Amino acid sequence: MPDVRLGTGPGRWVLLATVLGSSVAMLDSTVVNVALPKLARDLGADMAGLQWTVNAYTLTLAGFILLGGSLGDRFGRRRIFLVGVLWFAAASVLCGLAQNVEMLVLSRALQGVGGALLTPGSLAIIQASFVPDDRPRAVGAWSGFGGVAGAVGPFAGGWLVDAAGWRWVFLLNVPLAAVVVLVAVRHVPESVDPDARGRFDVLGAVLAALALAGTTYALTEAPGGGTGPAVIGAAGAVGVAAAVLFVVVERARGKGRHLPGVRSRRPAPRPMLPLDVFASRQFTAVNVVTFVVYGGMGVLFFLFVLNLQVVCGFSPIAAGTALLPVTVLMLLLSARAGALAQKIGPRVPMTAGLAVAACGMFLVGRIGEGASYVRDVLPAVAVFGLGLSAVVAPLTATVLATADERHAGVASGVNNAVARAAGLLAVAAIPPLAGLTGDAYDDPAAFSHGFGIAMASCAGLLALGALLSLLTVDDGALRRPSGERCQPQARNHCAVGAPQLQPEAETVPAGRAGAG
Repeated sequence: MPDVRLGTGPGRWVLLATVLGSSVAMLDSTVVNVALPKLARDLGADMAGLQWTVNAYTLTLAGFILLGGSLGDRFGRRRIFLVGVLWFAAASVLCGLAQNVEMLVLSRALQGVGGALLTPGSLAIIQASFVPDDRPRAVGAWSGFGGVAGAVGPFAGGWLVDAAGWRWVFLLNVPLAAVVVLVAVRHVPESVDPDARGRFDVLGAVLAALALAGTTYALTEAPGGGTGPAVIGAAGAVGVAAAVLFVVVERARGKGRHLPGVRSRRPAPRPMLPLDVFASRQFTAVNVVTFVVYGGMGVLFFLFVLNLQVVCGFSPIAAGTALLPVTVLMLLLSARAGALAQKIGPRVPMTAGLAVAACGMFLVGRIGEGASYVRDVLPAVAVFGLGLSAVVAPLTATVLATADERHAGVASGVNNAVARAAGLLAVAAIPPLAGLTGDAYDDPAAFSHGFGIAMASCAGLLALGALLSLLTVDDGALRRPSGERCQPQARNHCAVGAPQLQPEAETVPAGRAGAG
């Protein structure tokens, strides 16, 4: 039984290791966007190269995060967490030493593998280490400190790019990782899931990654015309075929069967994604909303900082901190939005919040040459942040509440992966379709025009999310019979962390499910 108390020395050490570990991955994903213009000029990258710099990390992270959680449950959560931290640090060194964009993209993909190992492990360690009564407060502290890291990240990234160069955005991960390893080795207890058994669904993880990789490559390269149609068509075909085969494999393994034509005396591996989790129409509907909304948000976070530097002439540090009001509003209002959703149901907060966020996204698209931060940027990001603050906690809590209780852990992981996959595909597709290809980042007028089109498209995605929420989300999703407690409300972006994920179906009592 776990015996760590939150207010004690051991509890503080566990919290430090998990917060700092997850923050390393989160900081990297936020500060890299600030460095994109300078690294593009140093490495001679075009817009497709910048897209791949962002997407290579997201691709491997989304493809392997469920498998990473399963490995932790089986072989030790601290052990896999430490492997992930060391892997991430080594890949960060390769990123910092990259001599061309191809080396950088490959190193970013390796970073994503490390992130897939450490991200689910950080929250799983908290759940496995703290006594049940302290888990909700520990998760809240983890989320709160993670939010602070998210707020500091862009500022630190902008300062590093200005003062030391873009390579230090990656190299800074090394000393932070060293601290995490020292603390975790000395103070974090090891834990495993004694019920985790059965073979791992490695084929499912590979097929998921292939599906995302093939589709992303086709979407990224097709509009620019830099790659032959045959290669683009083959990549798209591989992506679609892998996606179809993934569904076939997971369905067979969910029934405990091998694939047709495969004979083995060994039991079939447990599915990476139990498809019966989608038996809940509400769970499916909320994940569709997640996909639409986080697709639009992914494009905003990719292009916004670029637009401020390329078109508006902001310095890296000014551009990096421009979205700080969004983080502040999320920290201040997300818990209140979650409480309101429990009281009146999630439909109204999600619908109204997405409608407001869509208006903020539209205002962001009007930020152009000569823009003032106070007059143009601040009102736009404040409106967007207000809307987003009303959405994230109700959305994540509804995902957990509408899945079958035995799938509570994997439900959060699925929502986590859906959010990342949405951003991956949207960043691959929308900028090129808006005309942001080739050397557009060197042409302020062309970039401004494409940015406006891209933000209008993303505002449309958020408006679609509002409509879907209005039509499909059930207000009773977060209500429980008296005596039962709802899953704790998430304060953090659903793509930041994931709870313990394992190949076995699990039952998660109230208070144990993590923030998605």
